[in-house]
Amino acid sequence: MILIYRGVGGVSDPITSQIRTHMKATKQPGFATRAIHHGQEPDPLTGAVTVPIYATSTYVQQGIGEHKGYEYSRVSNPTRTRLEQNLASLEGGIAAPVFASGMAAIHAVATMLKAGDHVVCGNDLYGGTPRLFNQVLTGFGLEFSYVDTSDANNVERALRKNTRMVYVETPTNPLMRLSDLAAIGKICRRKNAQLVVDNTFMSPYFQQPIALGADLVVHSTTKFLNGHSDGLGGVVVCTRPEQAEKLAFLQKAVGAILSPFECWLVLRGVKTLAARMEIHGRSGRVVADFLAQHKKVKQVFYPGLPDHPQHELAKRQMSGFGAMITFETGSLKNANRMLKKLSVCSLGESLGGVETLISHPATMTHAALGEKGRKAIGLTDGLVRISVGIEDVNDILEDLDQALAAI
Repeated sequence: MILIYRGVGGVSDPITSQIRTHMKATKQPGFATRAIHHGQEPDPLTGAVTVPIYATSTYVQQGIGEHKGYEYSRVSNPTRTRLEQNLASLEGGIAAPVFASGMAAIHAVATMLKAGDHVVCGNDLYGGTPRLFNQVLTGFGLEFSYVDTSDANNVERALRKNTRMVYVETPTNPLMRLSDLAAIGKICRRKNAQLVVDNTFMSPYFQQPIALGADLVVHSTTKFLNGHSDGLGGVVVCTRPEQAEKLAFLQKAVGAILSPFECWLVLRGVKTLAARMEIHGRSGRVVADFLAQHKKVKQVFYPGLPDHPQHELAKRQMSGFGAMITFETGSLKNANRMLKKLSVCSLGESLGGVETLISHPATMTHAALGEKGRKAIGLTDGLVRISVGIEDVNDILEDLDQALAAI
């Protein structure tokens, strides 16, 4: 069997070669095949092609300690098991416990630490992440430092004797800065710290953090994995048994689990992940080029553009540039004028759906940082973030053009 790894423009030969070698060594099918079939095998009872929704809270047992592998649905559920198998396969992990939201997944990762432990974080993260870290978890004795992780040297300088984790997004939300995962992974291994990567923006289709040295990978499954803006969820993909055991215990003990129905929604969505990401990525490049040439746009942040300061890293580290773009309109007034004129694109606080979604980070995703916090990382009131959907790209361009004319 010949395995050919998929990709779009900007694919890096070294990374692609590594993944092909890994796939051949492990005799794995291709990405799209795994998305459709791993954990999604026909139901053994009925032959149903689609994984059933096991809408049950408990299970009949044959005797004391005698059951068919399931006891209570907070602990485990067959629909959830199938999804966890599927997502572990796509990210190249050994297990993928799922949670009720992306934030619940991030909280579960942090709960693996203990009071007195220190975490080095990117300084340009989704606003809800530092809100959780600073306003909730510091109260339980965890310590957090924030640095620009686009320079791996900053990470190394920030490490302390009690540093147990490095947490990064790449690309970051919303400024699209990249972190060199291979370089940071080496630093973490040398210093005995776990590297945690939020891979929500790229999905496992365009980026494989574990292959580059990550210890744990998190996603908001709400976004590209689900892909249809109709269900909340989160996942943590593990690389070691002790991680999987700890997170399974947290699912049971804390109970912030993903419901069978929403597990089913992600299983449904992930079947088309490869096809959707190809369209997202292709249209994303077209929209980024359009915005970069538009006279009303001051600056575009997109790693697929040749003038992005980390364009070469993007080509090495990712197999495509994705659908997330941030651009500068110049002021809050300009951003508001433009956003009010949209018709095909939808103003909303999310991303990764089949529809094109546009948000205003300063008043939505990063409002909790405050004006001073946003200014410190370069997040202005004029910034607009777009998640390019899978509509006809010409309709997206026309909508953006007429909306920008209002500035």
